[in-house]
Amino acid sequence: MVLTKTASESDVSVHSTFASRYVRTSLPRFKMPENSIPKEAAYQIINDELMLDGNPRLNLASFVTTWMEPECDKLIMAAINKNYVDMDEYPVTTELQNRCVNIIAHLFNAPLGEGEAAVGVGTVGSSEAIMLAGLAFKRKWQNKMKALGKPCDKPNIVTGANVQVCWEKFARYFEVELKEVKLRDGYYVMDPEKAVEMVDENTICVAAILGSTLNGEFEDVKRLNDLLVEKNKQTGWDTPIHVDAASGGFIAPFLYPELEWDFRLPLVKSINVSGHKYGLVYAGIGWVVWRSKADLPEELIFHINYLGADQPTFTLNFSKGSSQVIAQYYQLIRLGYEGYKNIMENCQENAMVLKGGLEKTGRFNIVSKDNGVPLVAFSLKDNSCHNEFEISDTLRRFGWIVPAYTMPPDAQHITVLRVVIREDFSRTLAERLVIDIEKVLHELDTLPGRISAKQAVSEEKANNGGVKKSAIEVQREITTAWKKFVMERKRTNGVC
Repeated sequence: MVLTKTASESDVSVHSTFASRYVRTSLPRFKMPENSIPKEAAYQIINDELMLDGNPRLNLASFVTTWMEPECDKLIMAAINKNYVDMDEYPVTTELQNRCVNIIAHLFNAPLGEGEAAVGVGTVGSSEAIMLAGLAFKRKWQNKMKALGKPCDKPNIVTGANVQVCWEKFARYFEVELKEVKLRDGYYVMDPEKAVEMVDENTICVAAILGSTLNGEFEDVKRLNDLLVEKNKQTGWDTPIHVDAASGGFIAPFLYPELEWDFRLPLVKSINVSGHKYGLVYAGIGWVVWRSKADLPEELIFHINYLGADQPTFTLNFSKGSSQVIAQYYQLIRLGYEGYKNIMENCQENAMVLKGGLEKTGRFNIVSKDNGVPLVAFSLKDNSCHNEFEISDTLRRFGWIVPAYTMPPDAQHITVLRVVIREDFSRTLAERLVIDIEKVLHELDTLPGRISAKQAVSEEKANNGGVKKSAIEVQREITTAWKKFVMERKRTNGVC
């Protein structure tokens, strides 16, 4: 007699995941489920939901790296379980971090003597790096004011209104007044003259941006340095400069080596850069480097020994993965100066291809500069019928993620679209994007929802000498246009 057995509902070895009960039973979204589920089911459920995310390669809003070589991917996965902060257990990882700091310091022309080690640290991104640099400036200024017997409770920092939000976070979290230089039409970065005018005795530093998030433009750090040197001479102050090179720090040394923006300028005391942007590493790595040991107050450095040997630490967080540090070192030695230069030149050339394609449409003003971060920022010449936000929204149907945003004060009436050109954005993709933008423009031009706006413009022009149409006549024209639009859609949506 043959004995039979009914498979248990929890026995998924008999069926595929999609034949099991786990794909037809909803999981609690905000509470931990009572029972376990098989690993295959957990993977499939999460993987399926993640399919609804955008394609990172087509996310043209982000400066962050979305592609690395398979060999580097292997190194990342091999180190995924290493805690970077455990320096005594992972001394080689610590050594690689120190090598990265020194390589970057030399790239930024730090005045290091023979055999002198650079002063810097790896962070989870430029936001943490800026917090650390800001804290160093604040503590140095406080120590100076205390020594002079002056109050030290109202520090301020001078920036442009175009700074990234992390500067606002620093100011708010660490109680520093943020004094912003307003923008103006046609000038979307910090004006050095106006910045220096805002400096006073309580200014802990002036922050210059090498690669504005808004339009990729490099601020004139050399001019800022020269003006600040003169003001310091006149006042007896020693107001320093921090350079936020999150986007431009891995671009300027290769595309514009003669540009003076770094430690070649005497007032530049610290620089941050994002390894996960044009440092060509996946998200999660930034760097901050100081000019010398004297620019990082010793009292900000903590020493711990409960993980083994004495370990100095100057970070806002503690535990973090080692993978991104190792990936940064891989890129630095794999590409070298030659490789980084070639990649940045390719990015810049592809940006020019995109810019040229957009200009040929005759519909856009280019807001970005040719020199700077390889991106193209552009706005409609005529947005009376449709605007940049509609273009951004419609482009998502083609898979592209292109952000639209308004400029900060006092240029908030300007709206722009921005395309960031990364290493993995080829010329073919640039040409394809122009084609899709032209399709979007054509579609928006014919959308009935915007016809009334077009007619309003036409009516205003005709009112000078023509007869204004009645409301019923306008409504009839809109209805006729809708009918035409629907019929055209029916003709093109047939089943083959």
